[in-house]
Amino acid sequence: MSTEVASPVLVRSDRILLILSVALTFGAGFAHYGEWNSVLRFLLAAAAVAVLASVVGHSVDQLGDRFGPGATGVLQSALGNLPELFICIFSLKAGLVDVVRAALVGSILANLLLVLGLAFVAGGLRHGTQQLGSARARTITVLMLLSVTAMSIPSVAHWIHTPASEHEDAFSLIVSVLLLVLFALNLPASLRRDPDEARPVDEADPGDGTTEPEEEHEHPRWPVWLAIGMLAAASLLAAFVSEWFVDALQPAMDSMHISQAFAGLVVVAIAGNAVENVVGIQLAASGRSAYAFAVVLNSPIQISLVLAPLLVLISQIAGFATLTLVFSPMLVAVLMLSVVLAAFIYFDGESNWLEGATLVVLYGIIATAFWWG
Repeated sequence: MSTEVASPVLVRSDRILLILSVALTFGAGFAHYGEWNSVLRFLLAAAAVAVLASVVGHSVDQLGDRFGPGATGVLQSALGNLPELFICIFSLKAGLVDVVRAALVGSILANLLLVLGLAFVAGGLRHGTQQLGSARARTITVLMLLSVTAMSIPSVAHWIHTPASEHEDAFSLIVSVLLLVLFALNLPASLRRDPDEARPVDEADPGDGTTEPEEEHEHPRWPVWLAIGMLAAASLLAAFVSEWFVDALQPAMDSMHISQAFAGLVVVAIAGNAVENVVGIQLAASGRSAYAFAVVLNSPIQISLVLAPLLVLISQIAGFATLTLVFSPMLVAVLMLSVVLAAFIYFDGESNWLEGATLVVLYGIIATAFWWG
């Protein structure tokens, strides 16, 4: 008869993350209400947003085995995008429309190039070539291509001066509603757990390359009530910190001479997507590729199908600065290029560390191109 030693609910890394999130949140609050340097206030708020997003991601990861990779990816991407949603709402309220547009595109680029590339590097260096081919991966890739293309159509109509370009607000509203409907139609398939995902590890074929070793798989340690409580608390704090972040953003951009395009494309995108930045890379490094790539690629889909349409609707309903789905040619060009490259890699069915390094370098080149605006 075997005896199992119960895993602790909060291990050392959990306690460090929680202490850091509380400390940075209090620090950002003191900086916001005190006479602190604008750059320091901005950096503290950005760090607090990133750490709170990591708490959200860690909490959802503790629910992962209960739902499967598909549902976990959807849930983690949805909750992980909450800080960015708050940041974009407060930015629209402050009239920073260019920051929001750049942040939407930057979030997709950060996931498809930076995070996916780092995940390929981390997983490839530790485990060699990672197999990605599966029906779910191909479905996610096709939906990503379709959703990003649909989000870009109002921009094309604006550039070539079609009659629709004279009705940008109405056109963007219609496209936003249709994208939200598409997300709702795809949601049941995304949440469904495939039979091979529900199969126990010891019943899987050891040579099919579709499962990860059991010893590398960390089973949930948190009870459901604790994970849900952490999600609620981190999401609530993220709303406050996001407002402080936006309040410090404009003075910090002026002090550091950063353009709105670069601030949205890089700074806001990376801070608001800390869940995918951290969790996706950690999962790939531990050999859990099914979870890693579901988390990373579900985020661009939710940004194009949910976050961008919601912000268009909120800007119209709440009376903030009007946001439309009309982006600059440079933003759409790098967006479509990145989506096509990610699709090629996924349809190839495997990844290695060199492909990941190439994606990271490409992200650095694109970020540099927007440094001047």
